[in-house]
Amino acid sequence: MKYKNADYVLPAELVQRIQQYIQGTYLYIPVQEEYKKPWGACSGSRAMLQKRNKAIAEAYHSGISVRLLAQQYYLTERSIRRILLQHKHGQY
Repeated sequence: MKYKNADYVLPAELVQRIQQYIQGTYLYIPVQEEYKKPWGACSGSRAMLQKRNKAIAEAYHSGISVRLLAQQYYLTERSIRRILLQHKHGQY
């Protein structure tokens, strides 16, 4: 998250009004619900994890064990099983 100086983005009257409530500290202004993006949409994390999980499922179906997949991907066996279950149910 980037911080912006209110003096550069808000009208002076609004800055003065906000200063009646808070001064000299960071203030988070949340995004309106209709403008929210799903997790990972901006950073590409979601797409990267989907690609990784698909590779895990394909490797498993080609005969690689859960234990070996856990070692290769630095995940627990439980995490690998969860990924396989989600992939089986079409959640990816």
